[in-house]
Amino acid sequence: MSKTIRIAAAILIGSDGQTLLVRKRGTQAFMQPGGKIDAGEQPVQALARELHEELDLHIDPSKATYIGTFSGPAANEPGFIVEAQMFQLRIDVAVNPAAEIEEVRWIDPAGDGGLQLAPLTRDHILPFYRASLTTPA
Repeated sequence: MSKTIRIAAAILIGSDGQTLLVRKRGTQAFMQPGGKIDAGEQPVQALARELHEELDLHIDPSKATYIGTFSGPAANEPGFIVEAQMFQLRIDVAVNPAAEIEEVRWIDPAGDGGLQLAPLTRDHILPFYRASLTTPA
């Protein structure tokens, strides 16, 4: 059995530059929204499906910018590694927790919002986003 969980996830950026994190029901760690990639599904399609299911958010997949693959320990499955196909997307609409999402929080990417963060979010994704803010275009 594979110890790798393949997901598609997004750095969702609001008009004020804050980024959206989600917490699944029954868990403590906040992370980027997204979810598992189904067999035969392209990562960007999985992302669009998951954002719709989890946040009632409809995105245009062509507007999602692929930023790379990030890996780290799974927050909620001990002994597993999460391999995330990451996208970045700006949104200016309200999001609401749905499906297994219990809570959503917008945070300033310069910090952690005082939240317990999933290892992938804390160690890789937020540092990547912070660095992109200081790198000249």
